[in-house]
This record gives sequence, C-alpha cells and structure tokens, in this order.
Amino acid sequence: MLYDFIITDKKLKKPMYQQIYLSIRQAIEDGSLKKGDKLPSIRGLSNDRGISKTTVTGAYDQLCVEGYIESRPQRGYFVAAEISKLPQKTDTAENGEKKSRYYAYDFSGKSIDESIIDLAEWRKNVKDIVNRSYLLTSYGDVQGEEALREALHKYALGTRSVNANAQNIVVGAGSQALLYLLCSLFGFGKTIAVEQAAFVQAEAVFRSFDYDVKYFEQDAYGVTIDSLKELSPEIVLINPNFSGSRGDSMPVNRRLEIIKWARQNNALILEDDYNGELRYRTLPIPCVQHYDVDNTVYIGSFSKVLLPSVRLSYTVLPELLMNRFNKVRHLMNQTASKTEQLALANYINYGKIDVHLRKARRVYLEKSKTLIAAVERYFPNTDYGFNETALYLTLPLPESADKKIIEEALERESVRLMPYDREKNRIALSFSGIAQEKLEEGVRILSKVISEHK
Repeated sequence: MLYDFIITDKKLKKPMYQQIYLSIRQAIEDGSLKKGDKLPSIRGLSNDRGISKTTVTGAYDQLCVEGYIESRPQRGYFVAAEISKLPQKTDTAENGEKKSRYYAYDFSGKSIDESIIDLAEWRKNVKDIVNRSYLLTSYGDVQGEEALREALHKYALGTRSVNANAQNIVVGAGSQALLYLLCSLFGFGKTIAVEQAAFVQAEAVFRSFDYDVKYFEQDAYGVTIDSLKELSPEIVLINPNFSGSRGDSMPVNRRLEIIKWARQNNALILEDDYNGELRYRTLPIPCVQHYDVDNTVYIGSFSKVLLPSVRLSYTVLPELLMNRFNKVRHLMNQTASKTEQLALANYINYGKIDVHLRKARRVYLEKSKTLIAAVERYFPNTDYGFNETALYLTLPLPESADKKIIEEALERESVRLMPYDREKNRIALSFSGIAQEKLEEGVRILSKVISEHK
C-alpha cells in the first residue's frame, strides 16, 4: 500500500521519524486527513519505507502526545484532531523587508545622531563589566544597582537640580516599565489628568490599571489650574519641558501654582522630565521636583540622552511611595540589564556623560537652526511649532490635503516622518537621527510633495 502524503527522503539530514511526524501533521492541518481517518500501521509503514518500526513508533508517539492522533487498542492509530482553518501564515520576508527599510531622509525620531555617542567608550565600559564575572553571577538589585543609583543621585542633581538621594531612586527598563511600577504603588482605579495625545503609551498603562483618564486644558504656559480644579484628579502627568499651546517650557510661576494645587488637594504630580537635560537654545530650568519632594514623582530617561537601545530610566519617589515600595520589593524583579546599569554608572562617574551632553547640545543646536531655516524657506508664513528637548518640529497640513496620498508619495521619495497628529492635523519632523546635511533637502522634498497633493 502507498502512503503518498507521507514524504520521506533518506538523503535529508532531518531524522526520518521527524519527516514522518511532519508529513502526517501537515496532512491533518491542511485537511487532507480528517478526524477519524485511519493511519497506516506501524508494521505496514515500516515495510513500505524500509525503515525500522522504532522510527515509526517515535513519530506516532509524538503525534499522540500533541493530540493529533490517538491509539485505539487492537484497531490501530486514528486522526484525533479536527482543524477547520489555520491562521494565514505571515510573509516574514516581506514584513522584515518593510521593517528594515532604509530611508534617505528619516525624520521619524527613532534614532539619535551617530556623531554624538562615542561608541568605543561605551563598549569599553560594557566590556569592563562583562570581564568582571563576579558582578554578573547574581541577580540584580530590584531597586537598581547601588552604584548606578549613587551615580544618578549626583547626575540628576547636577543636570536637573533633582532633590534626591540614592535610597529614593528606582531604576527600570524604560519609562513605560516604571509607569507600571508606579501605578502599582499608586493603586488601582485612580483619576489622572494628562495632556491629550501627548503620551499615548502612558495612557495605555493607566487604563490597564482601570484609571479614569481625563484631559486637562492648557494656555500658553501649560496646564491651567482652573482645569485641574474642574477635573479634580488624584494624579496629574506633566512634561514641563514641552507644555502650553506652543510646546514651550513651563515657566516657574506655573510650576509653583501646580505644586500649590497638589498640596491643597492631596494630589500627586507625575513629572515626565523627558530629555530635560538636552535643552540647548536656552539654559535648563530646574525640574518641578526641585521645588517639591513630597508630592512630585520624577521620571528621567536615557533613551535619547545616551542610546535608544539602552533602555534605562529612573524615578525618584517621595517618602510615602518609597515606604510602599519597600513593603512589596520582595515580590518584584528588576527589569533593566545589570550589565548596562553598571556600565552606565561608570560612564557617569568617569565624566563621560558630561562630555556626551556638551556634544549633544552643540550638535542639536546646529541641526535645529538648519531645520528651522529650511522650514521658513520652503514653508513661508507657516505656523510651525518647535520642541527643543524632544528634538522635533511640527507643521500644519492644508485642510484639503489627502494625508494617505501624501504618505504614499513620501514613501516613494524615501522620506519618513513621525506619527501624524490627527487631532491637530499636523505632521512632525524629528532632527535627532537624520544627518545635518540632509535636513534642507528633506524639507524641500516634503514641501514639493505637499504642494503637489493638497
């Protein structure tokens, strides 16, 4: 008897039992074999293919374990699984090609300028930690490595005027990971006020903890106190480096007003100090937490300051939350790489981060000037917005413009932008990763595409 659906080839390196197993499984999954169909006997298949009964038995046993077939005493083996329709297979080659596509003019903000980071110096610090095996043969501190927390204490105080000690700093693998931790400390079902569409990843975390997410109103200086009074949130999330109707830095008076409101209403301020140390057109303003250590939770990140691939962020907790953390720390695990934590501690302690920041400020200042000049040239009289610390510029799209057609045209021109702001009908151009010499040409192409499709 011939069993054509079972493909075996002794020339292949793949074991024979596995070839039989895969052939039968495939026949069941694609519907060639139905539930209740009888399979060839072990002896019959063994004789037909000139292989041992042990080989056939191994394949059948695996199929039985996985539930594809079943053995019926004195009767043989029968198909047991009923598979109506398998999910369509993903074309991994096509998807991989799309994900790894090179853009000649990449304004997406998904990378930083290669000229800023001294990769050789960073590798040296990582290698130094890896070579000290005794540091890597134990689990990391759930709060973050003490060496890094001590270094962050000095760094955050010097660059952002953060009031903290190492005992109140908690390290995590990125801001989103820290938000999950913070929400567990805040508790479930809270009311939080945020800027609409400003930090959608944070909103997703809040909603997973059953938070009532409300959107505050802003004026030219940031969130208004009247709006907070109306919403009565228990927590307010702010980014003081990018606030107000034009995305400017929040002035000190407004920061102090928010602190006063939080104290009077027993509320918490969650300060996302994203890239606060990267201010280069003006001097950095002290963070909100500098003025208030009791009601403000500070979050700092190194994703754009150092390397996007180094997912290290930190939070500074008020005493109330630090006490809650200490009560449950035995139930938690550290999410950040111990190797990268210790390497960053060295990078800070050896003064390399200071050199890095000075260079970053210089490079981004020049790039921002080039981008603004190009926008003013190719988009004259346009009400553009500029975010210094987040390293991007926004432009309004004409109301008549077809966004989808523009996106397709930009793809053909090898131009990539940041996500489109549907609420405000604005596009955004980050200058963090694109080379300075490509900025003007990229803006020129963008202007041409929009003018042709508006």
